[in-house]
Formats: sequence, C-alpha cells, structure tokens
Amino acid sequence: MENVKVAYAMAHFQELLARVARGERILISRDKTPVAQLVPPIVTEAPKRKFGTLKGKAKILDPHCFDPMTDEEVDAWIEGRNESARVAGH
Repeated sequence: MENVKVAYAMAHFQELLARVARGERILISRDKTPVAQLVPPIVTEAPKRKFGTLKGKAKILDPHCFDPMTDEEVDAWIEGRNESARVAGH
C-alpha cells in the first residue's frame, strides 16, 4: 500500500482514483499520521433467484380473486369507493 501526503493526494486525485479502480490501496497521511485510505469498493453480486422457491408455500384464500370485475366494481375502484367485499373473510 502506497503512502502519500494530503497535498499530493489533492493535486493528483484523478490519478489516485484511477489506480484505486485498478485495485490498489492508497494511504493518505498528514505529518506522518494516517488520516484516510482510498480502497476499491467491495462489490458483491446479488444472489441469483431460484424459480419456484415459493412453490407450495403460498395460498390463494379467495378462489374468485382473479375473476373479471364487473363494470360497477371497476367504476367503484376508479372512484376510490371500492369496498373490501371481494377480500377473503370480509
């Protein structure tokens, strides 16, 4: 790890960033005292999703929840006066 002074880091910041992007680590010091460290970011990949993970774990409580809505239900929904009459248990 290279050690540079604050003044050098300020004057050559773009160069130091390019080096860090290539994987280097750079210590920045003031009067021989470390004050900061430039390091590459920790890059982690999101875990891959597995198809079918919830198979058998989800239940549709209302067998009619996917039925088409009537014109009256659509109008009520658009106007914000929809009632939870089609929700299971209500």
